[in-house]
Amino acid sequence: MSNLRRKLPSANALFVFEAAARCGSFTRAAAQLGVTQPAVSRMLSLLEAHLEVQLFVRTSGGISLTDNGNILYRGIEDGFRHIEEAIQEIRARHTGMETITLSVSTAFTTHWLMPRMHRLQQEFPTVDLRFQLISGSVKGSVEDVDLGLRFMTSNDEEHESALIMPEILIPVCSSEYRAQHFPEASTPGELTLISLSDSRANWSDLFPEFVRLCPAPPHELNFSDYAVVLQAAMLGQGVAIGWFNVTTHWFTKGALVPAISCAIMTERQCHFIHSRKKPPSDATLRVRDWLIEEIRTETRQVMQRYPELALERYLVGCL
Repeated sequence: MSNLRRKLPSANALFVFEAAARCGSFTRAAAQLGVTQPAVSRMLSLLEAHLEVQLFVRTSGGISLTDNGNILYRGIEDGFRHIEEAIQEIRARHTGMETITLSVSTAFTTHWLMPRMHRLQQEFPTVDLRFQLISGSVKGSVEDVDLGLRFMTSNDEEHESALIMPEILIPVCSSEYRAQHFPEASTPGELTLISLSDSRANWSDLFPEFVRLCPAPPHELNFSDYAVVLQAAMLGQGVAIGWFNVTTHWFTKGALVPAISCAIMTERQCHFIHSRKKPPSDATLRVRDWLIEEIRTETRQVMQRYPELALERYLVGCL
């Protein structure tokens, strides 16, 4: 260890380097570390001078790691992960509590997880849950968390995954809105379509027949947070594209209903995933399996309530 100290200008250089490499930007690294961008730049220049190699390629568009930088980043990433695991183990031994961090959307947390949070805590009294919340489209690294909910088209070498269900989309609204705008045997009333602003899901591409039902060009509401999209739909502001894995709770409660009897499946599947570099603890696996079983139990309830959606054709092998 004393030899390592002689090879570095300071131990803090490792934290600064890791943040810059992970963020891909000195500015973002500085914001995360709570220092100025020039301070980050000076520290990394000092580290490069000390090692006598270039670690970053600096361009007008940002930074990228050199081959030497990649070697150092891999070593630091592994080292920090082992240190974090050791600290978590010490904390768990001392307190009897284990921290599990989930990377999920604000919508999933608000509209699906919160209604059953009390039961989850009763089921896992020695687990502290922490959240990395995503307001828009669900994406991003899961390197710094224990478990992430992600949509995937195929498995990859970097992650292990547990299938929840295919990606199923349904136009959803409140029961009052459906009664007012989709009267039986009549032309629908003027509609408002509620969308997630950064989503790949497009009304015209996914539900062209639904859009053609509109007697006039529909109004549009766009939000950057899918939790707000669903809240607007529940409050009777329009029709939203409902991701089924997020909306099952409100389907069972009647707060959301299918605007029309239509459900589609995309090429993606919804998984809980974790990095192969960070094997999950037994507690993480138990929480994951509990969440999946809760989703599937609720899915069966929705299938019974809305047989016209014919969801069983998409859920073969998932229930």
